[in-house]
Amino acid sequence: MELGLDGKVAVITGGSEGIGKGIARRLSEAGVKVAICARREDVLNQTAQEIQDQTGNSVLAVTADVTVATTLENLIDTTVGRFGRLDILVNNAGRSAGEDFEMATDQIWYEDLDLKLMGAVRCARLVIPHMRAIGGGRIVNITHPGGKQPDAGSCPTSVSRAAGIALTKALSKEFLPDKILVNTVCLTSIKSAQGVRAWKAAGSSGTLEDYWQEEGDRHPLGRLGEPEEVGDLVAFLVSDRAAFITGTAVNIDGGLSAVV
Repeated sequence: MELGLDGKVAVITGGSEGIGKGIARRLSEAGVKVAICARREDVLNQTAQEIQDQTGNSVLAVTADVTVATTLENLIDTTVGRFGRLDILVNNAGRSAGEDFEMATDQIWYEDLDLKLMGAVRCARLVIPHMRAIGGGRIVNITHPGGKQPDAGSCPTSVSRAAGIALTKALSKEFLPDKILVNTVCLTSIKSAQGVRAWKAAGSSGTLEDYWQEEGDRHPLGRLGEPEEVGDLVAFLVSDRAAFITGTAVNIDGGLSAVV
């Protein structure tokens, strides 16, 4: 299927590893000029070079923290300065922060909302003028099915993810006249950088693949999802083939969630 992405320009936050890296690779394979950001410069540069070597397409690495507005301004200015336009934003930066409600302090709440909700707000605010200038664009917010159906012990993550889903719908309505389409991908049970860190913290004698298999054995499909499978979905949503899709929340969870 021809996606019509060749020559487009995308910014992906949290793009140095795990799910963000998988999305960046898939978009680069489809011909997109990709800019990835993260806080760790060494890991970021290594990922950019790796994807560029694999796909032969230009990948820009810009160190940025989505909780610091000035670094995001530099990210967007550098991307547009390098590639001349900006078509796609993927708000991927985030981490799980679920715990018992009574244990979650104000600081934990503030940090989670600042990272996941306000990080997406800051990025969207910066890219929308550039998208409007070229006649349209695509924004994909990475969220979680828990934003639709929170579990016990899921605060503040489930609340910040619900806010991200609501932000998606609000932006899709407001910027439809500008042909800026906004959707959210609600994911879980995907092999992620956070999963790798959990495996290391557990001090298991088994390999990482053993850990993924053990986690996958508890899943309805008998496996976890691959980051590149998330990338496939994102690539479709930002493509010409999805030109009539906006304001929607798509689960990619292998059928685990009880909500659509």
